[in-house]
Amino acid sequence: MINGRRVVAIIPARGGSKGLPGKNIRMLCGKPLIAWSIEKALKSRCLDSVLVSTDSAEIADVARRFGAEVPFLRPAELATDHASTYEVIRHALADCGRRGQQFDYTVLLEPTSPLREDDDIDRMLDRLDRGSADFDSIVSVGEVMHHPAIMKRLSGERLEPFVAELSAATRRQDNAPAYFPFGVAYMAKSAALLEQNTFYMPRCLAFPLRRYQNYEIDDLYDWLCVQAVMRHEWRLP
Repeated sequence: MINGRRVVAIIPARGGSKGLPGKNIRMLCGKPLIAWSIEKALKSRCLDSVLVSTDSAEIADVARRFGAEVPFLRPAELATDHASTYEVIRHALADCGRRGQQFDYTVLLEPTSPLREDDDIDRMLDRLDRGSADFDSIVSVGEVMHHPAIMKRLSGERLEPFVAELSAATRRQDNAPAYFPFGVAYMAKSAALLEQNTFYMPRCLAFPLRRYQNYEIDDLYDWLCVQAVMRHEWRLP
């Protein structure tokens, strides 16, 4: 709870990952991947509920073992490649409502972004709550090293600018900084989230990350990078 407002964290973790099968419970520096998100959430002073939404009984067992709530198994239609994160959030919030739980803020924590600092969640919630008169959401972002102005695409065999109107400058340093929403946390007023169906609202705050946090795990090479970063930054075995 923050200033009398109740907060739920939802950690989505389906069982059918294709880029790296079984990644949500694959061991990363001594713990299942999902455990890193659960443990950071449980360290928060502001979260009233840490809920894992999964279709997998195996993931559910691991999540409960590390202290998360798993009050349901997600239906199959919400665990496909085409199901959106917002459908998953709506389903989880609806289940909370049926159990008599209402939350003023909703926090999305992606297990594939485990490089959270202990106070990131509370700092983001504090910033959103302090600015609640002017803002409805907050998203963690990191400055990208591969700037969209120098990105290319293939047209047959021909190499072309990906975004033609940005192609004048050829060095990242010559362009205004560009940012990517790495999934350390997404937060919003629950009512606004249900109404607008996005965290990227017109009144959205940015929460800049440190450079080492700018990774998400989608495949084996991402996994190896994050593992190396954890060992370097957090002195893990």
